[in-house]
Amino acid sequence: MRFRIDLKIFLFIFLFYFTKQIEIYAMIMFFAILHELGHLLAGILLGMKPEKLEIMPYGVSISFKLTPTDYNKKIKCGNQLELKKILVALAGPFTNIIIMIMACHIKIDIFGGLMILYSNLLLILFNLLPIYPLDGGRVIKGILHIFFGKIRAEKYTNVLSFVTLMVITFIASIVIYQVENIAIFLIVLILWGIFIKEDRQYEKRNKIYQLLEKSIEIK
Repeated sequence: MRFRIDLKIFLFIFLFYFTKQIEIYAMIMFFAILHELGHLLAGILLGMKPEKLEIMPYGVSISFKLTPTDYNKKIKCGNQLELKKILVALAGPFTNIIIMIMACHIKIDIFGGLMILYSNLLLILFNLLPIYPLDGGRVIKGILHIFFGKIRAEKYTNVLSFVTLMVITFIASIVIYQVENIAIFLIVLILWGIFIKEDRQYEKRNKIYQLLEKSIEIK
């Protein structure tokens, strides 16, 4: 399995340290690792092999090798692989929910307990946003793929991601003006970075789809 660290994480560490929010950032990153271990465990239980582990400023990401057998087992307009992807995506937020439940039943000080609940709640809300490739976006894309096929699923997911980001940016702009919190600005910046990167990949794939459709029409 390959391993990679995004060097921008050191910039985030500096910014959060400078703004005296390093403790909450460190705690979020710790639970983000546990979140990703949930994905890893689910993937292994479903027979998927880990391929790449990447530590990024907003958490940890793991990818799996794809097997031809999953493609061959059809489910409506999709295949078994999409169902596995949905389950793996949901495993991360589910892990955070379990941590929150455990935190409510163990004896720790009130401040520590609230920090645990707050950190995991942030991770759940962030990852379940309908923005691909966050967990919420992956779940929606997988469901759309099963019912509408790959091309339409990617198109609808891309549009939904953009609309969601516009709404979040508008709300965040108001909140940032009121509370003057750099963390909110960084979260929005991260989300736009994620979307722009994925949007470029989508545009490349879309051009290929269009060329294939034209070649089929010519034949």
